[in-house]
Amino acid sequence: MTDMTRKKLKILFLCTGNSCRSQMAEGWARHLKADRIEAHSAGIETHGLNPRAIRVMAEAGVDISNQASKRVDELMAVPFDYVVTICGHAAETCPVFPGRAKVVHHGFDDPPRLAMEAKTEEEALAHYRRVRDEIRAFVETLPESLEAEV
Repeated sequence: MTDMTRKKLKILFLCTGNSCRSQMAEGWARHLKADRIEAHSAGIETHGLNPRAIRVMAEAGVDISNQASKRVDELMAVPFDYVVTICGHAAETCPVFPGRAKVVHHGFDDPPRLAMEAKTEEEALAHYRRVRDEIRAFVETLPESLEAEV
């Protein structure tokens, strides 16, 4: 298939609250892989967008401020190729998707939980920046790394 005829893979990034990690993954996928991936994110529940996640993504040149926190059941009709769970809770409670979606787990630390112990805002943001960069490195491997896992 040529680049012009290759269909975009539909990928859902799933975590618990769809406020931070899955939003970052969706943002990176849209920013870095829009030609190959139709990115979505959702949570088992919704917690709204995390302001620190928005801030550290903006520092990296990616605006996620217009993305919306949504529940996975809102997207059950989308024919995903892959569902990537990015936290343990989502991996354990991931619903069964109709169709042929392959579920793959690739976990990342939870910045809000890590930031609870921070003494300063800068220390808290350091956790978000580290996870942001780890998620970027993962997204840069897509979709090839997903295709290799299944």
